[in-house]
Amino acid sequence: MHMADALISPSVGAVMTAASIGLLGYSIKKVKQDLDEKKIPLMGVMGAFVFAAQMINFTIPATGSSGHIGGGLLLAAVLGPHAAFLTIASVLIIQSLFFADGGLLALGCNIFNMGFFPCFLAYPLIYKAITPRNLSPKTIFWGSVLGVVVALQLGSLSVVLETLASNQTELTFTVFALLMQPIHLAIGIAEGLITAAVLSFIHQANPSMIGDNGKTGMLSFKNAVISLAVIAALTGGCLSLFASEHPDGLEWSIIGVTGNAELSSEGAVHESLAQIQEKTAVLPDYNFSDANEENAQLGTSVSGLIGGAITLFVIAVIAKLLIINRKKASVSSK
Repeated sequence: MHMADALISPSVGAVMTAASIGLLGYSIKKVKQDLDEKKIPLMGVMGAFVFAAQMINFTIPATGSSGHIGGGLLLAAVLGPHAAFLTIASVLIIQSLFFADGGLLALGCNIFNMGFFPCFLAYPLIYKAITPRNLSPKTIFWGSVLGVVVALQLGSLSVVLETLASNQTELTFTVFALLMQPIHLAIGIAEGLITAAVLSFIHQANPSMIGDNGKTGMLSFKNAVISLAVIAALTGGCLSLFASEHPDGLEWSIIGVTGNAELSSEGAVHESLAQIQEKTAVLPDYNFSDANEENAQLGTSVSGLIGGAITLFVIAVIAKLLIINRKKASVSSK
């Protein structure tokens, strides 16, 4: 559900960027206060996993559409809402800058739509309400599915409202909404099942990773993190090759309204940001810029591995710097 720049106006882009920056500032403040230093590698690994998992579009049967996980609720269940929002924002920024996935003007929209609803609404109000302190496969399942469905419904509706506020006349509000909501309901159910499966695996491997300190898992914290890192690498380097070629839910809905997957954009702001993104995107669309049939699969695998590594490094560095800043502030206050 990564929005392209053509879907929004500069004013809407500016407002949503300001909203996302505000949420980022709030999240950074909370993470600096509360983050356990030993969870820094987990933040990086989970960010890398979500980056890789978002590369895998799964087909929605009988629709000609596909979807991919957003990962916000998954991150919140493992890291807490503030660290999760910081992590998903980092993933989306890296995707936009280095892989041209989602526009720069629309980046604030994408961070808000894919971060705010799962981390700050669905996680505390649905997932946490359904999953008590003693987690079980049943509560993880229902918390994940219902939480993701609600978050994705709100996120997809937000996309429709952002295009309406942008006076995007090619996308008729009623028709666009009637296409977006049902297809993202189906995508949300699929993502909810995936989220439940991943959280169940983590719960069995090391329950303390998702706040259940009353049970003993199969792996130590360190080995569980290493296992997740290996899974993230395999997901980005190998499983990404099997992604569906069908348009995702947003593209499918746009085609349903306009007949085209991409809309044209005009104006100095759109053109300037497009030029910047063209220069920063070293692996556009998760492939080599000169990709052909012979090296297309290699480019996808390289993108998955490099993107995951960049994500892990960036998030870990940010978290480490916040911890260092917290320690310095603590020393100076004494």
